[in-house]
Amino acid sequence: MKISGAELFTQALKREGVKHLFGFPGGVVIPIFDVLFSEPEIRVILTRHEQGAVHAADGYARSTGRTGVCLVTSGPGATNTITGLATANFDAVPIVCFTGQVARKMIGNDAFQEADIVGISRPVTKHNYLVTDRKDLAKIIKQAFTLASSGKPGPVLVDLPVDILKEEGDSHYPESVTIRGYNPVTKGHPGQIKKTAHALGQARKPLFYVGGGIHISGAADIFRKIVEKTRVPVVSSLMGIGAFPSDHPKNLGMLGMHGTYAANMAVTHTDLLFAIGTRFDDRVTGDLSKFAPEARIIHIDIDPAAIARNVPVEIPIVGDARIILEQLYTLLKSPSIEDWLKQIVKWKEEHPLTFSQDGKRLAPEAVIKTISDVFPDAIISTEVGQNQMWAALYYNFHKPRTLLTSGGLGTMGYGFPAAIGAQIGNPDRTVIDIAGDGSIQMNIQELATAALNELPVIVAILNNGYLGMVRQWQELFFNRRYSSTCLQRGVNCPPNCDQKPGQVCPPYTPDFVKLAEAYRAIGMRVTRMEDVRPALKEAGKSKTKPVLIDFIVEREANVFPMVPAGVAINKMMFDKRAQE
Repeated sequence: MKISGAELFTQALKREGVKHLFGFPGGVVIPIFDVLFSEPEIRVILTRHEQGAVHAADGYARSTGRTGVCLVTSGPGATNTITGLATANFDAVPIVCFTGQVARKMIGNDAFQEADIVGISRPVTKHNYLVTDRKDLAKIIKQAFTLASSGKPGPVLVDLPVDILKEEGDSHYPESVTIRGYNPVTKGHPGQIKKTAHALGQARKPLFYVGGGIHISGAADIFRKIVEKTRVPVVSSLMGIGAFPSDHPKNLGMLGMHGTYAANMAVTHTDLLFAIGTRFDDRVTGDLSKFAPEARIIHIDIDPAAIARNVPVEIPIVGDARIILEQLYTLLKSPSIEDWLKQIVKWKEEHPLTFSQDGKRLAPEAVIKTISDVFPDAIISTEVGQNQMWAALYYNFHKPRTLLTSGGLGTMGYGFPAAIGAQIGNPDRTVIDIAGDGSIQMNIQELATAALNELPVIVAILNNGYLGMVRQWQELFFNRRYSSTCLQRGVNCPPNCDQKPGQVCPPYTPDFVKLAEAYRAIGMRVTRMEDVRPALKEAGKSKTKPVLIDFIVEREANVFPMVPAGVAINKMMFDKRAQE
């Protein structure tokens, strides 16, 4: 039976088990949307911006473990996906992004809404395709889903010329495909695994360091068994949070630039650092020459290019983290580490996570801790900046795939559409976007998407009136010269604003409560600590409407601990006010 390319596309999605498609239509993809119009098995979520569609597919994928799918039109529709694709690529998120393209005969002729999206997206995708022959369409779609979800996952882009979507041809869709030169290793080398077990057993100050790869591989359960068997403490990257319960006695928290004192000190003094599914990025390592200076390093990663890229590795193991840890488990014995465990307890006691409050406005850390108390099992997405770091430090994560955040690219505007995708994929879970007042405005138009799809996503805005993380750097390293970071600054403000008492600032723009209501969402504003918990509980009652809570927090609250860029991670700065 002959069917059109658009019909084959839809059948392919059904064969891949796709139930949700995030997208935005345009001229060249009308044939696909026309077929989807009568397709009951695939729910199309119309976002209000193509970047929102990719981030929503990303949040769907991170929270469910399934491949996220999005569809946009050619030209500006396709180019609007780039930030979302780069975000997913950095954090190894499986997405298949379909873009429309002008007819094949028009490619290269500067046709209306033509863009070389294959060339543009090549640096920020795992792979991409331009379909040039109708008979290759099914095979390419199958390859795209295979590549996106296997090995080190990532976004794959498929560019679809409109004439191929209209052309009729074979309806066959392959069960599997072979991709030349692509054969990811999953099982670890037995010799390297034996070396690892021996090294861990002999270590006196061992430390596990987990990254995002432990979520991707589904290794959290076996990893917890290994920790319980060996008693070895754990630190995590931002992306690794949730792989091991935050409140577990062996969890020292996040390490790096805004890592905990215990985590950074443990990494500095460990004699064996066992890293699982992580990149050793610069926000974690600080001064590379002083990172884990006493340690032998073991590194598990499915991407061989990630191993020893930034730090010297003594025992590399290429493969899937879950499979390797299962291979390792039976070989492990508990090392003799009593003195090490006592030292770690001392570090925890020396500098616990604390914060100060000016008494006039809310402490953002207190808001996060209350969110954690009221919604202990929520899926948390974040924007990027101070809100992201406060969430990582003060929310108590218990399960994998419950923190959705842009770790590698640091994309402002990620959190809210990602929360929408997570709510679509997890309709029975509470999903909360912890946002800053700057970053939420980058994709706030998606309130319409949440409202019309009756998604009870809660948006908790930590509103300090600034681009907070940049302002923090300006305060600490640029003599409080708050250049272009005050979100209340108006044309009549003095050139050198010093926030003197009594100074009259322009009213904050926008009024988030009224804006939420304009989108037919629920809007609240909280200014007092005693109102935080009641507002959150009220928000939790909503079953069909998004809820936006505007928490007016201390304007110059900073994220501590903090390690200045480029120095050793044991050279931490602390909040002096909290210690007084």
